[in-house]
Amino acid sequence: MRDLAPPAAPFGYFVHHQGRGHAERCAELVNALPPERPVRIFCAREDIFPPLRPGVEVTRIPSLFEPAGEEAPGAALLPTPETVHCAPVGWATIRAAMGEMAGFFAAEDPALMIVDVSAEVAQLARLCSVPHVKVLQHGDRGDPGHRAAYDGAAGLLAPFHADLDQPDWAPWASRIFHAPGLGLHAALPERAGARARLGLGQEPLAVVVSGKGGSGCAEAPLGVAARSFPQMRWITIGEVQRDWHATVPPNLRHAGWVANAPDYFAAADLLVTSAGNTTCAQALCAARPWIVVPEWRYFDEQVEKARALDRAGAALHLPHLPGSAHGWRRAVAAAQSRHDPARQRALAGGARAARDAAAWLEHLSARLWSGLSGAAPISRKEQTNA
Repeated sequence: MRDLAPPAAPFGYFVHHQGRGHAERCAELVNALPPERPVRIFCAREDIFPPLRPGVEVTRIPSLFEPAGEEAPGAALLPTPETVHCAPVGWATIRAAMGEMAGFFAAEDPALMIVDVSAEVAQLARLCSVPHVKVLQHGDRGDPGHRAAYDGAAGLLAPFHADLDQPDWAPWASRIFHAPGLGLHAALPERAGARARLGLGQEPLAVVVSGKGGSGCAEAPLGVAARSFPQMRWITIGEVQRDWHATVPPNLRHAGWVANAPDYFAAADLLVTSAGNTTCAQALCAARPWIVVPEWRYFDEQVEKARALDRAGAALHLPHLPGSAHGWRRAVAAAQSRHDPARQRALAGGARAARDAAAWLEHLSARLWSGLSGAAPISRKEQTNA
């Protein structure tokens, strides 16, 4: 009788709990792994995940950056070394979270630890002799902490098109796998139906979008924009910072948080957005003239993402919303004149992202632990055609 194959070693997966993008990316990826591959997810929230397949377990851990109120005040004044980003001293919650993951490493001998995202967790895996895959994000990440996480990684997973890479990533090029569109279900509805559901007529529409990770865009410059284009309807979705001095014309409406954001993207003739991952994915799929204005994020993540989109010919990057009518007219004219819908759709990625990324992880695991060459890794050409 043939011996049964040994069970597959688990993959670990750390998920940052701010927003839902990390969790949605994780869910799509682990659901695409072979059913016999167990996965243990570590996250400070359990309610942000879409449905997960059998064999995937979520372990809730304390937050690595939210204090519980019992921290040692004196230890908080210790200087932070350049090798870490968020590693305050005297936090029992951090000890508990890191201890939970270290216990998993010791007890279950994982084949890989996928980290989305934390330089400290990536370094923890490496120090515990567990190979890790680091999710790559845009930003100014040349500091020792990020470099340690990237330099020590078995692989780097980029959930975007290769043409959106930053020039300073060249040293890691051979380890980067691109999965454009991973976890970002941005298929948009048909334009006419979307406009009908929103109660729009034939007038042109500008949609302004801010993400969930910050405080939103200021109201005053949007009033200037709407007054500069009175023939165009302007609608904002997401958070807007109200300004006491803002004058809001009747063609500007704040819709707030909406459940049908794809309808707004599909209905738009012009997009003005922040540079969050989900927002950018929907904007690329919408393939409209696009102005991208980064919001503040750690390590200038959105700044570098906006610059990459501009370099790739997908959007017009502005460092801030225009402060005058003539500034708005210049910006809108530039976005319209350089608009390339085919280029935008090419960068958006496709439905194969999760399947290809899962196959890459399995191949990487086999190569690390068995020395098996197996099938060749998915090529960059195949990724581009996904």
